[in-house]
Amino acid sequence: MKNHIKIILTLMLALILNACKVSKDIETPKEAIPETFRSETSTGTNSIAQSDWRTFFADQTLQILIDSALVKNNDLLVAQQNIEIARLQLSQAKWGNVPTLNLQVSASSTNPSGNSLNGLSLSQFVGQNHINDFTAAATLGWEADIWGKIKNRKKAALAQYLQSAEANNALRTLVVSNVAKGFYNLLMLDAQLEVARKNLSLNQRTLEMINLRYESGQVTSLAQQQAEAQRLVAAQLIPFLEQQIAIQENALSVLTGRFPNSVERKVALSQLPVSDKLDAGVPSQMVAMRPDVKSAEYYLQEANARTGAAKAELYPSLTITASGGVNAFEASNWFTMPASLFGSVAGGLTQPLLNGKRLRTQYEVAKAEREKAVIGFRQSVLVAVAEVSNALVSIDKLKLQYDASDNRRLQLEKAVTNADMLFKSGMANYLEVITAQDNLLQAELGVLVQKKARLDAAVDLYRSLGGGWN
Repeated sequence: MKNHIKIILTLMLALILNACKVSKDIETPKEAIPETFRSETSTGTNSIAQSDWRTFFADQTLQILIDSALVKNNDLLVAQQNIEIARLQLSQAKWGNVPTLNLQVSASSTNPSGNSLNGLSLSQFVGQNHINDFTAAATLGWEADIWGKIKNRKKAALAQYLQSAEANNALRTLVVSNVAKGFYNLLMLDAQLEVARKNLSLNQRTLEMINLRYESGQVTSLAQQQAEAQRLVAAQLIPFLEQQIAIQENALSVLTGRFPNSVERKVALSQLPVSDKLDAGVPSQMVAMRPDVKSAEYYLQEANARTGAAKAELYPSLTITASGGVNAFEASNWFTMPASLFGSVAGGLTQPLLNGKRLRTQYEVAKAEREKAVIGFRQSVLVAVAEVSNALVSIDKLKLQYDASDNRRLQLEKAVTNADMLFKSGMANYLEVITAQDNLLQAELGVLVQKKARLDAAVDLYRSLGGGWN
């Protein structure tokens, strides 16, 4: 018998010493991270994402809007509650190794049949036809974490908490970029409205001049009709832009947690500088800063932990229980010491048998989930690097498009001036004047769109590098 006990103890010790070999974690695939971004321009070694959003967005009005959105945006408030839920779950998981302790106080009375063996024995030895039982006991239970099952559950809860925090950070970057883009769009609409009003005034003067020519018989009614149609183009554009301004103001109000209202702006689109030299750093910095990539990495850690816990379920579990208290069949002797004291200690190994197939399936599913987590991390890096590369090439090419568009606008301004002078001197017809004015209107609107696109590209680069949450 003693030899058998020694063999069992030796086996248990060997199992405990090899507990760390139950499941091997998969490391984050570092080879999935490239060394550089695809860009023809120098991106520098320091990422702009490392700068605070108040530094990147220097306009005070925009800073006020972003600050309000980060405090009052309802999506962010929901994300913060998700963090609190994950924190509570993590706090609960930390108690996995703590023994369970229960206190029980009970009293019972049993009246056996007088013709039964228990009833006859009770009457003969105790002199009663019933028996009472009074118990007050504390029960202690503890499971030894031999295979790291409880430890892996803690690791999974920690990874979930970190994921929720990164999800909140990712939402912050999105809110910051959306507010900035919405503000830039509002300034663009303001500038376009100013252009439309200026062109309406220009078209009105042209129409008046053509009306005078018509009255003097120098042009036909067709010229009058064409000039009026051109004036109506600018006139129709004004209420459309006013509508878009109101809609954009409402959208910004919702983002900042307010009911729809006007949005104050103290700066014009033309006053906002556009930087063409923004440092993107290297992809490894982006991985460290970008919340969704970090969240994918934490998900892999959670999958590793869940795989380890599922593997540990296949092995025996060692539980130890102990109970003690006072017990008596008479209330008067319930707390008589030490006669009423009792205690017991037990320990046991439990090996799953009939449910082994189910546990094995759970383990295989956990391994498949872990492989999905690896693929998910690779995909998150792939998407992030592509977004940064897209933003870099947009910044580079949009500048060339803007320069060409602005040069076209300058040429058309000269063309409108020349057409007006030639028309007054009788060397150009009304169609040339109307065409020049229409071309100028479209060119001025296009330049504003290009300016806003350049500002958006800078925001996209800042967000795609992981900036905006810090």
